[in-house]
Amino acid sequence: MEATLTEKLSLFLVLIASLSVHEWAHAATADKMGDPTPRLQGRLTLNPLAHIDLFGTVILPLLMILLPGGFMILGWGRPVMIDPRNFKKPVTGDILTSLAGPFSNLVLALIIAVIFGVWLGYVHDGAAGQKILLLGSSIIMLNAVLAAFNLLPVPPLDGSHLMRHLFHISELNYMRFAQWGTLILIVLINIPFFQTLLYELVQLVSTPFIYVMGMIAEKLAGV
Repeated sequence: MEATLTEKLSLFLVLIASLSVHEWAHAATADKMGDPTPRLQGRLTLNPLAHIDLFGTVILPLLMILLPGGFMILGWGRPVMIDPRNFKKPVTGDILTSLAGPFSNLVLALIIAVIFGVWLGYVHDGAAGQKILLLGSSIIMLNAVLAAFNLLPVPPLDGSHLMRHLFHISELNYMRFAQWGTLILIVLINIPFFQTLLYELVQLVSTPFIYVMGMIAEKLAGV
């Protein structure tokens, strides 16, 4: 069933909140690892205004909502600036800081699974239960999208940092590649094969959390 415009706009607000947690996780991890740069730039906060990227947080998601044929809502926040020289272990610090964002979305998916599972367990109206299940599943899938999408090895996404260290790419060559990152992403999200691949990956990531939500609801309903 096609989601209504109201439902899509509601998910857009959830997207902004999830992206804010994602970027905060980057900033908090960098700060813990010894780099004060994000804190000095005001990024150690959950305030969405500190993390919004005009294209990745606003324009792209709204286009995917409003234009026909969109396959899912996705996006990214304004990248958190870090200075790896401040880390005691620069490579380890950069990798952990990069992974913190996607990991935070998996944590959010788990929290939503538990909350909505408990909610479902105490709802005995079938129609209301279906709406709660759909909403919970949608929020879980949205965070699965953020976790999977941001691990792509394309700047400004988190996976590009992992790729850089894995293949020992110099900072100069990485910056040259980063100049084309947004254009590459625009091309990718319009390729049917990429859409299918990302959809299958999102299904793989989100299924365990949806299962947990259903399992909690079933246990509580049986009490």
